[in-house]
Amino acid sequence: MANFSITRFLSARPYIVSLFIICLLSLWLGLGMLKADDSPPKHDVEKAPLAKVVYSSFTASNTFKSIELYGRTAPDKQANLGAEIAGKIIQVSVEKGQIVKQGQVVALIDKGDLEIQLERARAILKVREQEYKAVQSLKNKGLQGEVAFTNAQASLVEAKAMVTSARVALRNTSVTAPFTGIVDYLYVERGDFVGVGDPVAKLIDLSNLVIEADVSERHIRELSLHQSANIKFISGEIVEGNVDYISRISSPVTNTFPIEIIFPNPEQSIPAGMSAEVTLNLNELSAIKLTPAMLALDESGNLGVKTLVENKVKFVPIQLVKAEKDGVWLTGLGDTVDVITIGQGFVRDGDEVIAVREDK
Repeated sequence: MANFSITRFLSARPYIVSLFIICLLSLWLGLGMLKADDSPPKHDVEKAPLAKVVYSSFTASNTFKSIELYGRTAPDKQANLGAEIAGKIIQVSVEKGQIVKQGQVVALIDKGDLEIQLERARAILKVREQEYKAVQSLKNKGLQGEVAFTNAQASLVEAKAMVTSARVALRNTSVTAPFTGIVDYLYVERGDFVGVGDPVAKLIDLSNLVIEADVSERHIRELSLHQSANIKFISGEIVEGNVDYISRISSPVTNTFPIEIIFPNPEQSIPAGMSAEVTLNLNELSAIKLTPAMLALDESGNLGVKTLVENKVKFVPIQLVKAEKDGVWLTGLGDTVDVITIGQGFVRDGDEVIAVREDK
């Protein structure tokens, strides 16, 4: 009868059964969590293995920051020889491409009656000299006036000028080389008629060559006259030169400053017009030379080097001084530094690593 009453009681109130089941589940879960807190962990969390890298030590040394310029060779001296008197070319004494000495005759112009004019001027000069002496003698004796003496003096000066003019005209019939060089071009042939100023020949001197180049305003103040320069030609030949000219006015178009580098060409084996690469040293800096493979980028894209400090990776931004075939010169690394040479691509700034020195 009692069991019948409990069953009936529970059937009429099913929420009591649900509440009882919930209480049992809560008690079971609570006991499980308490047991988990009280029981010590069976195993510690394993740490990730440290990356292994190889490093080398580098020491800074002094080097020059340099710039590279490009230009073409040009003659140090060149001249267009022209006729200083009108007349017919009666002789061309040289050939195109021939080397001539200073003062050597290049061409001859017909003298015409210039020799006769010179003889006439000399004869007149003798008469004027005798007249001047006679007038001067009379003047000293008080028998000649001042006006007559002055006229005689002026006539003598005029006669001397006529002789000089005739001599110069006669001398100008020979077109001569003003310096030792090469006849680059001939403008006349025998029988041509030339007027005053007409071109006869072009003469160039290749014993010294000049390279014209342009320097940016950022570097122009670091250059000085007569400083050395390395010149490299397309053939691979390298020669030494010096800065011979630095312009003090920039080009309004390019905002660069023209400079000239001169270098000796004693055998005249290097022709004018060849392209050349010029390397000029600027200020001296303390830098470290590394290979490009040692360079890296940080998360922000800055160029630098991953160094090693107490077995931790440190990214150091750098500045490029100059690049060479076998490496690059960098500043910003200090006097001595340990650079990661192998494995730098697998570590980041601040990572602890296993470092091994590279055998040299």
